[in-house]
Amino acid sequence: MRKNTTVTEMKPKVGISIGDINGIGPEVIVKALADSRILNYCLPVIYASPKVVLFYRKRYKLDGFSFHPAPSIDKLQEGKVNLIQVWNEPLEITAGKSTEVGGQFSWMSLKTAAEDLKAGHIDALVTAPINKQNIQSEDFDFPGHTEYLTQVAGASDSLMLLCNNEGLRVGTVTGHIPISKVSSSLTPELLTTKMNIFIDSLKNDFGIAKPKLAVLGLNPHAGEEGLLGAEEEQVIRPVLEQFKKEGNLIYGPFPADGFFGTGAHKKFDGVLAMYHDQGLIPFKYASFDSGVNYTAGLPIVRTSPDHGTAYDIAGKGKADKESFLESLFMAIDICNNRYIKSQQVHRPKVSVEEMDRKMSRRRDLPADEIDRSLEKD
Repeated sequence: MRKNTTVTEMKPKVGISIGDINGIGPEVIVKALADSRILNYCLPVIYASPKVVLFYRKRYKLDGFSFHPAPSIDKLQEGKVNLIQVWNEPLEITAGKSTEVGGQFSWMSLKTAAEDLKAGHIDALVTAPINKQNIQSEDFDFPGHTEYLTQVAGASDSLMLLCNNEGLRVGTVTGHIPISKVSSSLTPELLTTKMNIFIDSLKNDFGIAKPKLAVLGLNPHAGEEGLLGAEEEQVIRPVLEQFKKEGNLIYGPFPADGFFGTGAHKKFDGVLAMYHDQGLIPFKYASFDSGVNYTAGLPIVRTSPDHGTAYDIAGKGKADKESFLESLFMAIDICNNRYIKSQQVHRPKVSVEEMDRKMSRRRDLPADEIDRSLEKD
C-alpha cells in the first residue's frame, strides 16, 4: 500500500494489463470502465496503447469511455482512467485471431504492469486473459499468469483461488500440470503449504477471523477407505488432523461429486480441491460469467476474470463485462482489507449494487450536493 495516505484519501491504484488485444480482454475493459462511478473507488491504470482502446471504443460506440494518456507512472491524473503506453511499433488488430503481435503486446503490457506492481507504483493488478501459446518467449516461459507473478513477487509458492460474489472460494493444491502427475505431486508438504496460504488469505484478504475450510479427496468417493486409492489415508487425512490440533476449522476429505451436488460448499468459507478440473468445473458451472481468479499467498494483489480470450466472440460485441468488474472490485476490496488490518479502520465493500444504491440516492440531489456526496464517499 502507498505510504503517507490517510484512509479517507486512500483510493487504490489498480493496474490493468490488456491481455491479448485480439481477444475479449480489451472489450470488457472498455465496457467496464465506461461507467465513471468506478472512479469513486479506484484509480485505474491501463497498460496498453491508445490505438487499442480507441479501436474498441469506436467499435462498440462507447462514447462514455475516456482516458488520460499518462506520460509516466508518476504522472497519473486523479479522477480519470489512465493509460500507460507500452507499445510504439506498427500494430494491426485482428479481433478473433491469434497473432504473433498479439502475444508480444500482451507480454509487454503484463511485464510493465508487473514491474510497477512490484515497485509499489500501483496497489493491485487485474490481468485480462492472455493466449498461453502466443505469449511464450525467452522472457515468458510459464504456464500462465499465476506462475509468472509468483516469481515476480519473489514468493516460494502461491494458491490459485477462484471466487464469486456469493462467497464461493475454491483453491487447488496442484495447478497447471497433466492429470497423470497429480498423484505423485500431492505430498504432505505441498498440501500443508497450500492450506496455510488459503487460511491466511481468508483471514487477511477476505476479513474472515475464523475461517471454515473444506478439503476434497483425490479419488472417487474420497478413496472409499483405501479401496479406490490410498492418498486420502496416507497424505490428506494426516495433514488435516494436524491442522485441527492447531485449532483450525478444517473438514474432510470429502468426495468431490457429492460435496458440490448437495450444496455442502455453502457451509464453508473455502474449498480446497486436489487438482485443477476437480475445483474449476463446479466453480465455472456456478459462476462462469462472474468468477474471479485471485492469486493468494503473495505480497502483491492480483486478480483476473475467470475466462479466456474467447476468440470465437471477440470483436462481436458479445463479451460480458461482469467477470472483469468483479475482478476489479475484488482487487479493491483486498487492498482495503489489507489496509484495514494494518490501520484498524473501516472501509466499505465495493459492489455493483452498492454503486447503484448510492447513485439512485443522488439522482434527487442538486448538482452541488451530488459533488459533496461523492467527496464524502
